[in-house]
Amino acid sequence: MNGAEPRDRLRVLATGPNNLSALSRMLGRNPAYLRQYLERGSPRVLPDRERRLLADHLGVDEAELGGPDPRFPVPRYDIAASAGPGTLVDDELMLGTETLDPVLARRLGLREGQAAMLRVRGTSMEPTLADGDHLVVRLDERRPDSRGGVYVIRAGAALMVKRVAAGRDGWRVTSDNPAADPVEGPVELVGRVVWRMGAPR
Repeated sequence: MNGAEPRDRLRVLATGPNNLSALSRMLGRNPAYLRQYLERGSPRVLPDRERRLLADHLGVDEAELGGPDPRFPVPRYDIAASAGPGTLVDDELMLGTETLDPVLARRLGLREGQAAMLRVRGTSMEPTLADGDHLVVRLDERRPDSRGGVYVIRAGAALMVKRVAAGRDGWRVTSDNPAADPVEGPVELVGRVVWRMGAPR
């Protein structure tokens, strides 16, 4: 949010009993404080404490007054990470952006621009993953250790989700469903699956 937008929002909100003078006094400031903030740009940015008090008093999200956006954006792609024979990715397309709780995003180690959301298609990763599950993928994690983890991979022109571990001769790529076909040929790691969203089972 740029510097003008919080001021514009406050102008809209500061009406009736919540006029600028009354809000300034509520903050423990002189009655002209918020008018100076709007018209002269002083202070340039509201201090954190005052922004929180204003947001609470006016019943709005702190981000509307220039605070940090509480949401963590994750792009969602129109491709399915296949847990079966693989999905071609020629027509990759971003459908939009989902948002995660920032506390969860921090716990998962996500950084903005380094995460994506994909949908599972197929049964080769059952019971760990089911058809239709949505996955949050860390795109900056592409180095599995010997214990391994669940990764989205490219095998040729296909996108898949598999269990990958480091071995003596390279990566070991397996499916959790023992009935699934093995993965043939070299693979490229896209990122590590760090969260699954799906129906209870």
